[in-house]
Amino acid sequence: MSASGSKPADPAPQAPGIADAVDGNWVDRYAPAATRPYLRLSRADRPIGTWLLLLPCWWGLALAMLAGGDPRWGDLWIAVGCGMGAWLMRGAGCTWNDITDRGIDGSVERTRQRPIPSGQVSVKQALAWGIAQSLVAFAILLTFNLNAILLGILALLPVTVYPFAKRFTWWPQVFLGLAFNWGALLAWTAHSGSLGWPAVLLYLAGIAWTLFYDTIYAHQDTEDDALIGVKSTARLFGADTPDWLLKFQIATATLMTAAITLALVPGGNYLAYAIAILGVLAMGAHLSRQRAQFDPDDNARLLILFRSNRNAGLIPLIFLAAAMAV
Repeated sequence: MSASGSKPADPAPQAPGIADAVDGNWVDRYAPAATRPYLRLSRADRPIGTWLLLLPCWWGLALAMLAGGDPRWGDLWIAVGCGMGAWLMRGAGCTWNDITDRGIDGSVERTRQRPIPSGQVSVKQALAWGIAQSLVAFAILLTFNLNAILLGILALLPVTVYPFAKRFTWWPQVFLGLAFNWGALLAWTAHSGSLGWPAVLLYLAGIAWTLFYDTIYAHQDTEDDALIGVKSTARLFGADTPDWLLKFQIATATLMTAAITLALVPGGNYLAYAIAILGVLAMGAHLSRQRAQFDPDDNARLLILFRSNRNAGLIPLIFLAAAMAV
């Protein structure tokens, strides 16, 4: 009871968090209530996506530095700029995805509490938020060289198309890979000034890796996706998913090895080359462990495996960094 003897008013209800958000994430705990729907649109409560977008950037930068043998202070800004750009463009891409999927998300258990289908944010508000994030990211892009800027602008194409891919192909994860690994091309070019074949091979390796981890992720939604007619590699592969995961793992390792070989062998630094290849093998071991633990009927396990790909992607980066020291 209050001092006046009347019952205090109930506190205003808080908008629920998202089903696959990290427990106790900073958005739910610390962000001002008015900002939470927008931060959730950007997936700020689920940082794994930013990592998966950022790591190919850092792969491309590290490999370019090794191939050229000329690390310089400007590379520090490229690394930091890629970090900020990854957060912003992942947020802008997710916002665009939620705008285009607003009619689907309300029918899927995992996504029905997202800000647009739950009514926390209007489509106009979401669009304005997405544009704002994109403009800040573009300002960062303008600090890179011209070829990197042009590549960054071109990246808008796969980002724009991806949300529609699950409506017309069983392979929407390919389109996600095209968008999420573009940073390998951009960061290589930001350092070297022009695009090179090692960066292209590294980009393809990243696409294969995306097919691996996002197929695992998509298995969380197979029942809902089947009901509403949304396509995915998880639905396409079904019980054959473990075999396909092995194929994607092999493709990832093969293409990454080819990228490192083309970048480093001509320079004759074979010790650095050997260290970098060990990183590929270590990443492959991590992916093997994921395959061994894969269970399409255990959504909690699927989410854990998906999130573990941050560590999987960090492994080759750590070995590339170690290779620079020799």
